[in-house]
Amino acid sequence: MFVGIEWAGRPLRIEHEWLGQQRRQAPLIVFLHEGLGSLAMWRDFPARLCDAVGARGLVYSRPGYGRSTPRAAAEAWELDFMHRQAHEVLPALLAALDVDVAADPPWLFGHSDGGSIALLYAARYAHALRGAVVVAPHIRVEELSLDSIEKARRAYLDTDLRQRLAKYHDDPDSAFWGWNRIWLHPPFRHWSIEAEIAAIRCPLLAVQGVDDEYGTLEQIRGIARRVPQTQLLELPACGHSPHRDQPLALIDAAARFIHAHTKADAR
Repeated sequence: MFVGIEWAGRPLRIEHEWLGQQRRQAPLIVFLHEGLGSLAMWRDFPARLCDAVGARGLVYSRPGYGRSTPRAAAEAWELDFMHRQAHEVLPALLAALDVDVAADPPWLFGHSDGGSIALLYAARYAHALRGAVVVAPHIRVEELSLDSIEKARRAYLDTDLRQRLAKYHDDPDSAFWGWNRIWLHPPFRHWSIEAEIAAIRCPLLAVQGVDDEYGTLEQIRGIARRVPQTQLLELPACGHSPHRDQPLALIDAAARFIHAHTKADAR
């Protein structure tokens, strides 16, 4: 399905999918994908988590990804690209889909860049969500991240990575270069949301694989130091994508976390 929004001075179409709509009174989980992700690249994980929680789900592809409107050829993401996704695109999408965040605040489930976007949304819109699960989020730039992103650039140029991404994105160049170029842009080395996330007041579960090739455990431990109500989950034998490497452990932890806070809200 597609819905139209206005953003950055032009109309965009946003690919999205609803899950569990028969659960009319159930909480809503909004899924935010990684820097090279899309709706389809989640595969069946959102449906499995929603079933475990007994929740509804909303999965979408950000502008430039999946079947959503591609990035214009001359358009480059700016240093604040994740802020703009959190503060402009996500609110516009929720409004276009008639999600009343005041009456029925959703949960956010974000992976990698999507986790950072979830943190930024939570920091600004304290009363517009119930809580968030952030998986392998970034709160600052590390050399490990840049090394892996440089390896991805070489793989895109020298291997079949572009062809593999074309299965999931109408314009794989839009998806890849929008993400890769901003992360490797020298001024982006100083990007950090460490100060901003201290404003988060909602329940927060931060998850990371011990073997994450895109970030150290200091990413989620840094969140916990700044957001005291954070619960941490560090998964062994797990890389940057716990929903693929350790899906059962992640579903179990996220479901227990959401259930616990849903019961607390009901009291």
